[in-house]
Amino acid sequence: MEHLRTDAATASTGRARGYRPVAADTGVRVGSRMSRRLYYLALILLALYSLGPLVVFLFTALKSQSELATNPLGPPHHWVWSNFVQAWDQGDIGTGLKNGAILTIGTALGVCVIAGLAAHAMARLDLPGTNGVILYLIAVTVLPIQLFLVPLFELWSRLHLYNTLIGLMIIYWAVFSPFATLLLRSFMVALPHDFEDAARIDGAGELGVLWRVTVPLVAPGFLTVALVSGLAAWNQFLLAVTFLQSPNLMPISLSLFQFQQGYTQNYALVSAAAVFMLVPMVVLFLALQRRFVAGLSVGGLGG
Repeated sequence: MEHLRTDAATASTGRARGYRPVAADTGVRVGSRMSRRLYYLALILLALYSLGPLVVFLFTALKSQSELATNPLGPPHHWVWSNFVQAWDQGDIGTGLKNGAILTIGTALGVCVIAGLAAHAMARLDLPGTNGVILYLIAVTVLPIQLFLVPLFELWSRLHLYNTLIGLMIIYWAVFSPFATLLLRSFMVALPHDFEDAARIDGAGELGVLWRVTVPLVAPGFLTVALVSGLAAWNQFLLAVTFLQSPNLMPISLSLFQFQQGYTQNYALVSAAAVFMLVPMVVLFLALQRRFVAGLSVGGLGG
């Protein structure tokens, strides 16, 4: 009897202290493991969905035309590395990569400068009509570029900017700067004024405050703007095909397009040429993806 009373007292004390039965803890752990497995399964399926087409694309670039007809989706039985050599020589890929790099770097730097100055003025100088400028930037961001092609083509011809890399770069600055300005402004609005006020007390002007204080603090935002505008300039086709004509000025997107026109039926060779356009941006994005995603998530478009 004494043992029964002791066991009952222990059980009641355990319930009073909030102890749960072992079976309940086991059920929670099993449910947690099941949800974790489902989570990993969903991630694996999404990865396969995203990487599957790229893997098939690379397989296509390494096959001969005859093997591609008999084995369109599987891995190549004989790796035809000469496809890359032939595509590089006949598609003038080297010139396309050089021009694409010039446009991409120049666009990224120009957009960072233009958007940085505009965002600083809108966020810190208390200029009149700032809200109207924000609405204007949002409006021009959603307008299709096709609306401006004809008048812009005529204007660029008169200014002798047609068929020049700098002329195309200026258009890219105008197209990509509105969104970049809004994004950088959202970063700058969230900054405290103390550092900037201290710099002004020390005698720094507005450009000095921007360069020495604001830019280091919002570096993730500038990196995000550079990546977004650079990727857009690298992949841009419509503006490039409209405002460039000389073969020695064509970026990689136009070089690939012209090469595809001559080898429409040879998909293995066209895929090999497309690899040269794909790889640089994929490597750059993978190297900077954490800062890119962090910049977008931190910046938001708030403020």
